Amino acid sequence: MKYMFVTLLALFVAFPALCSEDGGKAKVSFAYDLDFDMQFDNREFYKSAFTSSMTVFGARITPSAGLNLRQTDGTTHRLMIGVDIMKDFGASPVSPERAPEGSAETDRRLSNLNLFRELTLYYSLDRQMGKTGFSVTAGIFPRRMAEGNYSRAFFSDSLRFYDNNLEGLLVKVSRPKANFEIGCDWMGQYGTFRRERFMIFSSGEGKVAPMLSLGYSAYLYHYSCSETAGGVVDNVLINPYLKFDFAHMVDFQILSLRLGWLQAMQNDRELVGRYVCPGGGELDVEVRKWNVGIRNELFFGKDMMPYYNTIDPGGYKYGNLLYPGSPFYRVHDDGTKGPGIADRLEVYYAPKIGSPYLDLKISAIFHFNGRKYSGCRQMVSLCFNLQELLGRYRKH
Repeated sequence: MKYMFVTLLALFVAFPALCSEDGGKAKVSFAYDLDFDMQFDNREFYKSAFTSSMTVFGARITPSAGLNLRQTDGTTHRLMIGVDIMKDFGASPVSPERAPEGSAETDRRLSNLNLFRELTLYYSLDRQMGKTGFSVTAGIFPRRMAEGNYSRAFFSDSLRFYDNNLEGLLVKVSRPKANFEIGCDWMGQYGTFRRERFMIFSSGEGKVAPMLSLGYSAYLYHYSCSETAGGVVDNVLINPYLKFDFAHMVDFQILSLRLGWLQAMQNDRELVGRYVCPGGGELDVEVRKWNVGIRNELFFGKDMMPYYNTIDPGGYKYGNLLYPGSPFYRVHDDGTKGPGIADRLEVYYAPKIGSPYLDLKISAIFHFNGRKYSGCRQMVSLCFNLQELLGRYRKH
């Protein structure tokens, strides 16, 4: 907290200098934000080897504060600092009498000191130029700021919850019928055991007809070496898609169909030395009426994570460090080769309690691979965003 106070004090000193550059007419104001996210995710995958059965139940709160500077031309600068606080429910210290000496579960910091996960610290610029919106965010900032439409082959539900922040840069451009973003997330600094890792990601979508949009998502993931583990893996994933929206024709909240192609290009430079290029088609259909919805995501193609179980030169499995997407895109869990099916069926209830600043969703999710039932999940999520609430009041 001492460092947060010093940083805020420095911002108050620095911002008047920016005002003088704008003829003294720029407006400086105190800025604050608050995110709350609670997730309950009971995973029962005893019929599958893709991932383990477990219950994820936890909550995080991310308060932040800083300064806004609004210039006379409408350009807004924001400097923010905050802290990411998270607790996995039940992750309390175990008595030394019940665990081996030196076990991480006996660490007394699990009570409260270990809740402070990460500092957030970022600068953002927003400017509206006619019908075009432009924004740049740099630093350590919430992942929710990246608003692209990414398949679960890109980012799993677990990653979105536990890796809550991006560390790098994000640029966004928006038009009335189109949006685009590109960003860089620096995920690992080169170290003795820590691999150097970074990802450049991008997404865009534009409406070309009343019911048709064209879009894409992509990333370039550089999974490099550490002092103790050599080798480099290049992991590229591209997803062009068509999206049809029929909701306005039948008075539904959502009635959409998204048809896309997932194409990967991966090269383990040391162990393989050539690119492998698995791919497949994905159909995403969602229907929602009276806050009750059904969503089915069907993938047919090859194993999108061919190196998942590969042991690297340091003796460690690549696993989800190399593949941040849902493990079900491995298609087969029994060693079978060739194309296969991964299907995710979700039935949910999402009441409009305080939309858009408060989201509550209750879901039952069923996973299938080929003709095999892989398991199910029961999920409850509750998300609150203060900026959305404040924005609503400003409009009124």
